Amino acid sequence: MASGGASAPQAHHLATKVELTVLCQNLMDKDVLSKSDPVCVLYINTLNSHWYELGRTEMILNCLNPKFAKKFVIDYYFETVQRLKFSVYDIDNDSYDLNKHDFLGEFKCTLGQIVSNRQMTQPLLLKDNRPAGHGTITICAEEITDTQVVNFEVSARSLDKKFLWWSDPFLEFFKQTGSGWQLAHRTEVVHKNLNPVWRPFRISLRSLFNGDVEKPIKVDCYDHRENGSHALIGSFRATLAELSVQTHTSPVEFECINPKKVDKNNYKNSGVICIRHCQVEKEYSFLDYIMGGCQINFTIAIDFTGSNGDPSSPQSLHYINPVGSNEYLQAIWAVGNVIQDYNSTKMFPVFGFGARVPPSYQVSHEFPINFNPTNPFSSGIEGVVWAYQQCLPQVKLWGPTNFAPIINHVACFAKQALHQHMAAQYFVLLILTDGVITDMDQTRFAIVEASRLPMSIIIVGVGGADFSAMEFLDSDDKLLLSPTMEAAARDIVQFVPFRQFYGNSTALAQSVLAELPDQVASFFNAYKLKPPNPS
Repeated sequence: MASGGASAPQAHHLATKVELTVLCQNLMDKDVLSKSDPVCVLYINTLNSHWYELGRTEMILNCLNPKFAKKFVIDYYFETVQRLKFSVYDIDNDSYDLNKHDFLGEFKCTLGQIVSNRQMTQPLLLKDNRPAGHGTITICAEEITDTQVVNFEVSARSLDKKFLWWSDPFLEFFKQTGSGWQLAHRTEVVHKNLNPVWRPFRISLRSLFNGDVEKPIKVDCYDHRENGSHALIGSFRATLAELSVQTHTSPVEFECINPKKVDKNNYKNSGVICIRHCQVEKEYSFLDYIMGGCQINFTIAIDFTGSNGDPSSPQSLHYINPVGSNEYLQAIWAVGNVIQDYNSTKMFPVFGFGARVPPSYQVSHEFPINFNPTNPFSSGIEGVVWAYQQCLPQVKLWGPTNFAPIINHVACFAKQALHQHMAAQYFVLLILTDGVITDMDQTRFAIVEASRLPMSIIIVGVGGADFSAMEFLDSDDKLLLSPTMEAAARDIVQFVPFRQFYGNSTALAQSVLAELPDQVASFFNAYKLKPPNPS
């Protein structure tokens, strides 16, 4: 899950966007044969005193002094007390549930305190307010005012061998601050390669140069080690002008110098870093696209498999209680009420899967719940609720639980929109389900294909089933791979279990939709698509 902006209690107030950078030191070591594998989770306190998750950093293997590259972006309201909680966990397995991981400490404060200090270091505390060993957390805040980004394409050649015949290189980019070098970006690791080509990436101009493009940045090249003790291959420093000169015609090359080797005889360098592309561009925000006319097309898919239980039984997840609600309806209301404001027609296609459908009662994994294939739309969220209530008595809950058909269905429309070469439409698929996916390989294929389209997938798990498969699809720390090992272009899946938000529809919607603005903006910016009607 990527970081996203938090919505305000009163949306009409003007906000300033603030970027938070986090690092920790001296964390407790919870692992026996290695060091802790920390991740930092940011929570924000809503008006009803409920903490909901705003985002997570990447996990860093075997490290007690992590510098997290992933930032948190949050709206700052001067007139509102915004309570934050930074919780650090040692990740022990693939579970999304933080209760299954070791707690390393937390720090609570207000956003106002962070902004007024710009940088603050505080001890981490346990749940009972005792010190979490000697662990500390440092949070740096910067206002986002410049929307320019630097697009990079970087490779290297002839890097030093750090392990027998190869290295596993990655790069870290640092900006210069008054207190030293601050991590701005970390690339992926390219395994067993002395001539790596890293995936294209973008860094905000502010994050990299802090408003002064005359200042040099520092680029370190490391050989990745599983135990966290990464070996420095070499470094170089350069200004933006030096990075970007002649990159349109030929790469700019920098010698990668290891300071421990410079005094050795015949030492020349530890390889060459090639800046193949470095260009500054304006980056449009989510609001730029929305205010410029981009429509969010919202499709809902509902699980009608037999594992939900007989809808006439109070034990069924599809049972509509005396007040006219169940978990499926609560999730539809929570998410739909927010997202419907971003589509002018407020007409939403709604599909079911995993049921026997009249009149033939053949199993279908992609049927309109109004049984009208030529017009599967419902008017507003009220229409969605009505169509669901009318559909439920007419279908026979069956199985299996297949996601790929409905993902591919929405992807077809997203592909048509992309071919128009405009940032006019973005597609969001909300899947409501109670259990394990039975077509995992096909679903992985479908998600990897959809990652290259203007499309996001939200999965809400209802009931108390094992949702480890859904957590696997929500690839926060590494991109999802298809069965043929093809990597997704970006993370487009957000999964949340409904049980964590039972009775709090506001927190559910905020958690589910936290990543969407960044997914929309980053996709269109990556394809260099401007808003239909830019201001």
